[in-house]
Amino acid sequence: MTSKIKYVGKIFKIPFPFTDLSTKKARPALAISEPDEYGDMEFLFITTNKMGTGRDNIEIPEDILPIDSVLHLSKRYLLNKSIIMKELGEVPLSFLDKVLRKLTFRHVSSFYQNIHLPKLTRPFVPGESRINYAGRVYDEKEMVSLVDSALDFWLTAGRFESEFVKEFSEFLGVKYVITTNSGSSANLLAISALTSYKLGDRRLIPGDEVITVAAGFPTTVAPIIQNNLVPVFVDIELRTYNADVKQLEKAISEKTKAIFLAHTLGIPFNLDKVMELAQKYKLWVIEDNCDALGAKWNGKYTGTLGHIGTSSFYPAHHLTMGEGGAVITNDAQLKQIITSFRDWGRDCWCDPGKDDTCGKRFGWQLGTLPFGYDHKFVYSHLGYNLKITDMQAAVGVAQLGKLPEFIKKRQENWQRLYNGLKNFEKFFILPEVPPEAESSPFGFVLTIKDGAPFDRKKITEFLEDRKIQTRTVFAGNIIRQPAFTGGNISYRIVEKLENTDKVMTDTFWIGVYPGMITGMIEFVLKSFEEFIMNVNKKDSSLRSE
Repeated sequence: MTSKIKYVGKIFKIPFPFTDLSTKKARPALAISEPDEYGDMEFLFITTNKMGTGRDNIEIPEDILPIDSVLHLSKRYLLNKSIIMKELGEVPLSFLDKVLRKLTFRHVSSFYQNIHLPKLTRPFVPGESRINYAGRVYDEKEMVSLVDSALDFWLTAGRFESEFVKEFSEFLGVKYVITTNSGSSANLLAISALTSYKLGDRRLIPGDEVITVAAGFPTTVAPIIQNNLVPVFVDIELRTYNADVKQLEKAISEKTKAIFLAHTLGIPFNLDKVMELAQKYKLWVIEDNCDALGAKWNGKYTGTLGHIGTSSFYPAHHLTMGEGGAVITNDAQLKQIITSFRDWGRDCWCDPGKDDTCGKRFGWQLGTLPFGYDHKFVYSHLGYNLKITDMQAAVGVAQLGKLPEFIKKRQENWQRLYNGLKNFEKFFILPEVPPEAESSPFGFVLTIKDGAPFDRKKITEFLEDRKIQTRTVFAGNIIRQPAFTGGNISYRIVEKLENTDKVMTDTFWIGVYPGMITGMIEFVLKSFEEFIMNVNKKDSSLRSE
């Protein structure tokens, strides 16, 4: 049986019958496919490097051809193998990889331009086009990066994850970033890490208390309970929707070990006061920064001032990996513990696919295991598997380059809504950013004032009918959720959660995300104006009766 001739990756001398049909000049060409049933195959033509290199040209490695040459990605032709005159050489596998990737990327970019872009750039039609509260904002760079990682087929965390960690830590100005599969997982890892025996007397043990708020996302509170700790709820301020700092010190007891708060909808909580109390009472501080990436307190990024910060990369958030998150810290010991909990609880810190990073894989004696027990299978904690894939990280790398512009656009949209809705302060409590802070808005939040002639149901239904998405402030008051009322959950309340209940009843928010295009903000403001006019007319007619 004769072996099949391999063509791909070889350079052949073939006629080039497209410019001079009489002489049919022969030129080198790289085969990039095997012949089909008819003998047809694809070639990329090669010329001398006098034509220069660029996006569509790649230099041929030295010593393959007698003169310096370049490969033209744009000169791609389907020709029959019968025209091959002779074989001139073969390119290395690494070069072939580069060529085939670039050709693939061209197709991906074309797919984006012709399929995705027309959908993304449809003109806004008031009342017909949906105004989402959030969503993905992307271009061909994210798609190319995703396909690039898929072609590696490494699948678990690899070169893209390493690149993301490096660039994200540089952006935030922190020492350590530990990626994970969601912001909720990041919160779970943050609290779980503080239960580690390696922290000695500062570790959290069952029954210890963690100060937080009830008006927020459930997975800020859930990890406290899941680790057999007791959430202590303080009320919030209405304009910032963050913890009322006047209640924080009242909440501290002998059992209090940590403060775990979110920067609600991108408005920073009072980090000066929180860190002051933490230092005074030796408390851990976790910043849930999932809704506030890019916000600052006294010029420093939120999520970096506490002992641990968390981020989410869900499509609704400031940047996305599809699903993804990160834990941030400047503490080397916490970094090691967080990584252990993320990676099954193992003591080993080797990256995926690596062995013996410590240089003594079979030289440890830990617990009551025998000396030399394989360090890759020694477990310091009872952990999880909460790692991300390299495909997720690849999308994140492409998104990171856009993050400053995303933040700027969110701030601009928020300010435009604020300026327009200020006309209706008679009916709404508008949000407020503390003077020490710079927000990175997740949404624009409004609370209906007591005595207003309408309720949240009426105005949100009106907006939704006009295809303007609305959202409540997540769980509202979490202790009124079925998970609490139907469960046997221990918690403590410092004072009445009056503002929290107000938010549960009368607060909603709308989007400011950077995908909002021309005309959307104007239509939102016009819709509020129309709603208020209708309310005023009804109110006047009722009074006249």
